[in-house]
Amino acid sequence: MIAKVPFGATGHSSSRVIFGGAALAAVSKGEADRTLDALLAHGINHIDVAAGYGDAELRVAPWLRRHPDTFFVATKTGERSYRGAREQIHRSLERLGVDRIDLIQLHNLVDVIEWETALRDGGALEAAVEAREEGLVRFIGVTGHGLSVPEMHRRSLERFPFDSVLLPYNYRQMKDPRYAETFDAVAAVCAERDVALQTIKSLAYRPWDGRPKTANTWYEPLTEQADIDLAVHWVLGDPRAFLLTTGDVDILPRLLDAAERFTERPSDERMDALVAERELSPLFM
Repeated sequence: MIAKVPFGATGHSSSRVIFGGAALAAVSKGEADRTLDALLAHGINHIDVAAGYGDAELRVAPWLRRHPDTFFVATKTGERSYRGAREQIHRSLERLGVDRIDLIQLHNLVDVIEWETALRDGGALEAAVEAREEGLVRFIGVTGHGLSVPEMHRRSLERFPFDSVLLPYNYRQMKDPRYAETFDAVAAVCAERDVALQTIKSLAYRPWDGRPKTANTWYEPLTEQADIDLAVHWVLGDPRAFLLTTGDVDILPRLLDAAERFTERPSDERMDALVAERELSPLFM
């Protein structure tokens, strides 16, 4: 089974690999149920979805009914206003078929103007706090993509005591000194304040750049098991990090298999060889 560790200061012991529900955005019920079987076989007990992930919340709902108290459930709102976020939180509860979710996250909060709107009075954060006070959610987090997201998350943590952050993390992206410096800075704040550090894009290979898409991800992912092993083991080699799974249900079993066999982080020399052999490109430049 994949190891479980405390999810920040929430009191929950989460699997170090968290299921990224974006993979369920446009799959059949049968595909979704096969995915659940794979998660249970590997001991995954934490699911992350979003209001904007197509049918993902609807696909997760039957799992939660069949396996009560099995999963820590997180979802996200992309709304920036109080009213919009409040309505979306209530809609997510309805779609998930639950009275309460564990974690609500302000989704992709990177743009400076959107950030100010969401965190000020009358913004989405106010709706999340109100939902927590009403017992509809237990914890509040923030997510983001792009080069600026680590610094924006650091600013978010200065503004409000979020329980978790979520941002990209892989060896190739961390070769960019600008990204690495800001990532390490926000990771240090998370460690100091016991904020859960969730990471995405572990299997990022390169942007599609016009090539035909062969996976249900907005970037081209690694697909060979040996490459996936290296990428996954590198992320899990950072004890601060939780790893969110790929957005493709067909690649998911290979990621879970790699995670279950994790023992130690690959050397920089081996990772540099992977970058050279596959000509890995950063997603954010």
